[in-house]
Amino acid sequence: MIKRRGLLIILSSPSGAGKSTLSKRLLAWDDSLTFSVSATTRAPRPGEIDGQDYHFMTPNAFKRAVAEDGMLEHAHVFGHFYGSPRQPVQEAIDAGRDVLFDIDWQGAQQIRNSALGQHTLSIFILPPSIPELHRRLVSRGQDSIETISKRMQKSWDEISHWGSYDYVLVNDDLDRTFEDLKTIVSATRLRRLQQPMLVNHVRKLQTEFEELS
Repeated sequence: MIKRRGLLIILSSPSGAGKSTLSKRLLAWDDSLTFSVSATTRAPRPGEIDGQDYHFMTPNAFKRAVAEDGMLEHAHVFGHFYGSPRQPVQEAIDAGRDVLFDIDWQGAQQIRNSALGQHTLSIFILPPSIPELHRRLVSRGQDSIETISKRMQKSWDEISHWGSYDYVLVNDDLDRTFEDLKTIVSATRLRRLQQPMLVNHVRKLQTEFEELS
């Protein structure tokens, strides 16, 4: 029997709050932790590799997977389907490996309501302030003014769901936030539900106790 059952670690935040940076640090901190590769019906972009960047699927194959409960969560975004295939996640947590999800609150809710929901750890990352959130989006230099405006408009809807998460961290200091994140993950790995071997150990203790009686 495995010593520990893996976790489905969900990180969510509005764009610019630091979720992607924290995800990369978490993966670098523990190389046994794997990132959930999403499935999509959009065409591969130049340089993208099937199975590494995304699992590329036809719309019919994706819909069939959803109908057969093969997706932990899914959504329709800008004309394409996106989702998290269930099988590789199931195999990972059964082998005692944690799987990291970088998804929004809707995807997080679907995973919590799935058959694997009891093994989830959900963490929401808040910015220290709205002006700081806007400054970070601008300083990245990745988006147009119009795109930044859309991201800011969407940010409050995302922030409004903070109360549905297990833990909430205010990312006002990246290093300190990462230390808190590691503490949360380490502690949750010791949760009774994640340690299936405890049942046999307690039975062994019971047998030893009875032998002494």
